[in-house]
Amino acid sequence: MNKKSTPYKGSELRAGLLEFRREFLTIGALSLVVNVLMLSPTLFQLQITDRIFMSKSVSSLLSMSLIIVFFFLVMAVSEWIRSMLLVRAGLRFDQYFGSRVFRASFDAQLRAKSRDPSEAIADLTNIRQFLTGNGIFAFFDAPWTPIYIIVVWMMNPILGVASLGFVLLMVVQALWTNRMTDAASERAMQMGRETSVDISSKLRNAEAVEAMGLVPNLRAIWLARHKSDLAANLEVEHLGHKSLAVSKFMRHVQGAAILALGAILVIDGKLTAGQMIAVNVLMQRALQPVDMIVSSWRSFVYSYKSFSRLEALLQRNPLVVPTGPYAKVTGQVSVSDLRVEVDGRTQPILLVKDCQFYPGTVTAILGPSGSGKSTFAKVILGIWPSMEGRVLVDGTPVGSWDRQVLGESVGYLPQDIELLEGTIAENIGRFGAPDSELVIQAAKRAGVHEMILRFPRGYDTLLGEAVGILSAGQKQRIALARAIYSDPVLLVLDEPNSNLDDVGEAALISVINEMKRGGANVVVITHRPGILAAVDRFIVLSAGRVEQDFSREQIVEIQSTAAALATTTT
Repeated sequence: MNKKSTPYKGSELRAGLLEFRREFLTIGALSLVVNVLMLSPTLFQLQITDRIFMSKSVSSLLSMSLIIVFFFLVMAVSEWIRSMLLVRAGLRFDQYFGSRVFRASFDAQLRAKSRDPSEAIADLTNIRQFLTGNGIFAFFDAPWTPIYIIVVWMMNPILGVASLGFVLLMVVQALWTNRMTDAASERAMQMGRETSVDISSKLRNAEAVEAMGLVPNLRAIWLARHKSDLAANLEVEHLGHKSLAVSKFMRHVQGAAILALGAILVIDGKLTAGQMIAVNVLMQRALQPVDMIVSSWRSFVYSYKSFSRLEALLQRNPLVVPTGPYAKVTGQVSVSDLRVEVDGRTQPILLVKDCQFYPGTVTAILGPSGSGKSTFAKVILGIWPSMEGRVLVDGTPVGSWDRQVLGESVGYLPQDIELLEGTIAENIGRFGAPDSELVIQAAKRAGVHEMILRFPRGYDTLLGEAVGILSAGQKQRIALARAIYSDPVLLVLDEPNSNLDDVGEAALISVINEMKRGGANVVVITHRPGILAAVDRFIVLSAGRVEQDFSREQIVEIQSTAAALATTTT
């Protein structure tokens, strides 16, 4: 199946957010209702202070109390509905982009462009949590701050100017806080990620670390990095506490100043006592969104940076859509004008002018270490990050196939065995729909069925539980069973007998012969001679170039000619 990139004008993430415009418009309308009704307590206080106290009308007080309770009920329902809409929008956003981000993150890891593939998932979580948190309400309520200031201004221009000054002061304080803490926060996060990745990589090699007594050295390195991490985080916390103290001081000063200024105006007869109380309430409401933005600013900055990283990730790894053909894979591979380079090397690590691999044949790729054998295998499978030239599977560029469709017809046993977290049956069955018969059949062909049955839970054994008791050879045979599951038509084996004993190697040769009889295209990379008896064709690499390419018949012919010449000479 061919595939092509889907064009996006601008940001794919921004285009996705537009899909939620109906929810955001509804939330904006509900915010309108909430903020308009927020004026009702102020009006209620004004009526009580300036009218009810004067008229002493209990019936008017009761009527206004019932009205204000109704307004409070509408406001509470509106806030609950907009909160529910935001939660649903956040979950839909996560579902909308979850698979897309997972695929892009995996592609970045495959191309060696990401040290931590889980970072993208964490970024998506950060965005979702911000969208469903209280901080987002501040951005919906912030446009109402000028309206509250205008209402204060209408009561008294002097108080309006003071209110505007306090709001601007809060905005300046928020910008100062961001500038003061942004660099330190980013530095602390980056150091934390690097330390986490570093310690995880070392823990994966715990046995070698313990055997060679590397724990003290690694602990010293970790302690040094941990102290740096701790210092960076303490700096962020110190700046955060300083910012919080300044913010609280400003809020207290604002409240006292407005009351004092209002009292002076009441004394001068330019303001009533009820208006003074109402102005104080309105100022608190006007400053509440700004204060909330200040308190949630770090969360906003983290979400914005997560958004930017995801944008870049999706742009570097565009979405691909299958376009066909849907023909059955036969496994024929054609390589031409291939050139593979890596950073730090002046010469290409692989140069192949023309090479064909045919179904029904077993090809061995031979050569010294560093000659490009494993790279050649990855190029054939289309999993090498970058290259020049053409690699075709059944006449279609390998990078244009839908990987799921092609992957079902491909078997791969890498040199470095990686069994995934899950049961033995799930690993052999490639984590697809369970087919017990095919799983057992693959295990028997790989000669590992009896070994699996000896585990207490058999095929349901979690590899996390069995990893300590599985030998390298047993892991390799389980990986071989996974590679031949469902009879692939293209089978690539990279050093498949490096950890096998005689019994395991015999099972491997039997598998290769069986796959060949079934018409599969088998490519084997090996240093050990035992497996060469099953090989039809030999390709010898040297410094990334094909030095020799000959069949078994040519070897036999050369050997026969040499024997005849020796007899004639004798």
